[in-house]
Amino acid sequence: MRLAPRALCSAAGAAWRESFPLGGHDVARWFPGHMAKGLKKMQSSLKLVDCIVEVHDARISFAIPLSGRNPLFQETLGIKPHLLVLNKMDLADLKEKQKIIRHLEREGLKNVIFTNCIKDENIKQVIPKVTELVGNSYRYHRGENVEFCIMVIGVPNVGKSSLINSLRRQHLRKGKATRVGSEPGITRAVMSKIQVSERPLMFLLDTPGVLAPRIESVETGLKLALCGTVLDHLVGEETLADYLLYTLNRHQLFGYVQHYGLGEACDDVAGVLKRVAIKLGKTQKVKVLTGTGNVNVIQPNYSAAARDFLRAFRSGLLGPVMLDRDVLQSFPPTDPSQ
Repeated sequence: MRLAPRALCSAAGAAWRESFPLGGHDVARWFPGHMAKGLKKMQSSLKLVDCIVEVHDARISFAIPLSGRNPLFQETLGIKPHLLVLNKMDLADLKEKQKIIRHLEREGLKNVIFTNCIKDENIKQVIPKVTELVGNSYRYHRGENVEFCIMVIGVPNVGKSSLINSLRRQHLRKGKATRVGSEPGITRAVMSKIQVSERPLMFLLDTPGVLAPRIESVETGLKLALCGTVLDHLVGEETLADYLLYTLNRHQLFGYVQHYGLGEACDDVAGVLKRVAIKLGKTQKVKVLTGTGNVNVIQPNYSAAARDFLRAFRSGLLGPVMLDRDVLQSFPPTDPSQ
């Protein structure tokens, strides 16, 4: 999505905010501690598991330790072969994909696959890779079992259930085995085994989304929230919309201007949401007490406009985005010959 040349030049030369006010936000309130129970159940199921498939959002892929990869996964589940699936690749700006992969390798994540579970992109790579990893590892208590059992883990709403359903479509020509949704928390328990392949015979355990017990950085929390890992109202729709606007403008991603027909980019979230609300007809009557009595005034519904702004981002309607681009730019350049 591109602006007209004149508008693009004007937007690119504008002075956008260099920082986002992070004070006064209670990150702990956004990420409640109830997920410890899910992690405990996952640990108790490990004796059934041959390989861990961790799913994460590709839009914050390369800085996973900085942007929401649960450190408890490494501590408690790290004894198993591990495959990292970076889902929603269609929503991510992957111009520097090789740089991302090299950074992940330096972090010890050597088995990485980018996927789009909605269109089944790269899904056929998953089972052969899992088969290879299991074949090269000691299966501990499962040496006598013919079938493979895989545990799917990850933070909420990154596409774990979508991955399972996509694998079933690809390898079994079957329909949905597990619910998916646009909000976090759809999967609430470690489920029974779900078959995803006949040859090799392979089953998967779906699990609830589990976040780190403490998110140290407010900005990390905002990035995770933008990707839908928590319910929007816990953070505040307008706060999230403001952080999204700040991120898009800072990286000169002006797809929202064309999507909403705004004419020009703007760094004031109230002004943007007001124009979005009016364009979409999201207004409300408000009673105002004056000296002569009550008067009904038509006002923009800022919360409804903010929800639509976030929905458009999450659906890819504003164009591909990499939320950790600042972190990516701080990495040392890679040698293309390697």
